[in-house]
Amino acid sequence: MLTIGYIGNGKSTNRYHLPFVLQRDNIKVKTIYRRTPENDNWDKIAGVNYTSDLDALLNDEDIQLIVVCTRYDSHYDYAKLVLEHNKHCLVEKPFMETSEQAKEIFALAKEKDLIVQAYQNRRFDSDFLTVQKVIEEGKTGDLLEVEMHYDYYRPEVPESVHSFDPASSFLYEHGCHTLDQVISYFGKPDDIHYDVRQILGQGRKNDYFDLDLYYGGLKVSVKSSYFRLKERPSFVVHGKKGSFVKETKDRQEEHLKLFYMPDNKDFGVDTINHYGVLTYVDEEGTVHEEKVKSVDGDYGRVYDDIYEAILHGKDKTITDEQTLLQMEILETGVKNLK
Repeated sequence: MLTIGYIGNGKSTNRYHLPFVLQRDNIKVKTIYRRTPENDNWDKIAGVNYTSDLDALLNDEDIQLIVVCTRYDSHYDYAKLVLEHNKHCLVEKPFMETSEQAKEIFALAKEKDLIVQAYQNRRFDSDFLTVQKVIEEGKTGDLLEVEMHYDYYRPEVPESVHSFDPASSFLYEHGCHTLDQVISYFGKPDDIHYDVRQILGQGRKNDYFDLDLYYGGLKVSVKSSYFRLKERPSFVVHGKKGSFVKETKDRQEEHLKLFYMPDNKDFGVDTINHYGVLTYVDEEGTVHEEKVKSVDGDYGRVYDDIYEAILHGKDKTITDEQTLLQMEILETGVKNLK
């Protein structure tokens, strides 16, 4: 049994973590710390201890793992505190504000023989897992180009911000999802072209980015905007023999926002209307077009992996090197802001 506690009792903890953890018989949530109990907006979970005493959480000998689900600007301080109290630590993304902070946290964990890791749940998005399946089946042939889009039409978000903070930029907030997907599957790129903008003007919130990552003859593009009334496809894959287009995103977040939880059998599951379309030419020159059944996603797989790492000594799936590379790309991106 892995016994865990949380720092933070907001949307992240209650929407993106607890619904998956509570499904797992091998994980027990013992304590949730929140600094201001008067701001509790979520229903309390039976059997869980809620506290505003941080020391009570940090010094509880039963708790092996503490999950940090707070604002990005407190991740470093909380992660350091957790490790200093000899607890393993899982940290929401973006992992840290800088790569130097990340290096320090990883070094401290190594010194204490503890695990610290970023919560990169988007590795287990249905659309991303489906793209991997299509690529590995080989019908598209040698890969030439992959486009990943993460679009919104939320102009009110950047319009409400009148100063620039790198760690709360659109690149940090959402590039931390898609860049991790790229790094986890394709590895370290040979080169990167950055197009990171403030559409509303200098000194405002970063509200657009387009990063091209090059792997030999393959280009992987990560594109996002707050000003897309009509979203681009979630994924577009082009190879020498075919193409795959997945129009719609993973549905787990959609269902969570509706309070439709993972204990439902069809939680996050695509219907046939959400399936991507594969078009390819076979060896005889015949063109085929077919729908590809989506692979089911599951954010909770992050917890399955960290359970195995802590209790059974298995290697972390989300490695320090991958997280540091992502942090360095984010830092370079905001330095190239236009």
